[in-house]
Amino acid sequence: MINKMDNKAILSNGVEMPWVGLGVFQVENGQIVVDSVKAAIRNGYRSIDTAAIYGNEEGVGQGIKEGIAETGIKREDLFITSKVWNSDLGYESTLNAFEDSLKKLGLDYLDLYLIHWPVEGKFVDSWKALEKLYKDGRVKAIGMSNFQVHHLQEVMKNAEIMPMINQVELHPRLNHKDLRKFLKENSIQVEAWAPLMQGGLFDNEELLSIAKKYNKSIAQVVLRWHLQNEVVIIPKSIKEHRIVENADLFDFELSNEDMKKINSLNQNHRVGPDPDNFDF
Repeated sequence: MINKMDNKAILSNGVEMPWVGLGVFQVENGQIVVDSVKAAIRNGYRSIDTAAIYGNEEGVGQGIKEGIAETGIKREDLFITSKVWNSDLGYESTLNAFEDSLKKLGLDYLDLYLIHWPVEGKFVDSWKALEKLYKDGRVKAIGMSNFQVHHLQEVMKNAEIMPMINQVELHPRLNHKDLRKFLKENSIQVEAWAPLMQGGLFDNEELLSIAKKYNKSIAQVVLRWHLQNEVVIIPKSIKEHRIVENADLFDFELSNEDMKKINSLNQNHRVGPDPDNFDF
């Protein structure tokens, strides 16, 4: 039962990952992302998720530095994720991209490094690079983002080290029941990006009714649904009151009936690209 902000998911290699983190997709580099990261750390967040393509790793790094100074926590208390972008896939280029991300973040190591998208013909070589980084102690855990079952199977049949995380678009309109079953069977933790469907759920009458029942917001109900499905979440916000609200998830529990109602909202509807059909 996930009932506290400091509860953690245990990855297949024993590394502990916070269930709730801050995502910074499309957050402008500079003071905006610095302040967002600091607000998150100030309010108990210990996980920050960025990526090379977001263009804000420098600001995230500065926010981490200032957040540590403000709160007195240690670097090892934080869980920092970044991702290698499509144009850098391949063995040597992935290693170089990792070093570039680390430099921009101002860190000595990452807690999690992911292959951002499954570019055919390239992601297996990149996985070999991630395995090297892991074996060299440069990163605590490795995984992928936006991988379907068949992508994962291709990596796994060529891998020395099994993926520990798969971060995918996941929300009540796209609940990935079959993918989550595969991940669970293979001890791969599922993590949701766009856990709130980028705001696309906030006028849903079913969710509004459930939210009123628990005296919570729709966002809180949906994020709680994720946690009760054992999904790691990284909701994004640049507003401190929203950052606080998105972590206020531990004083209520959705009933089995309400979990089923939310499960029934699935339409296999994406707000982001299809991993089997993307062009960037």
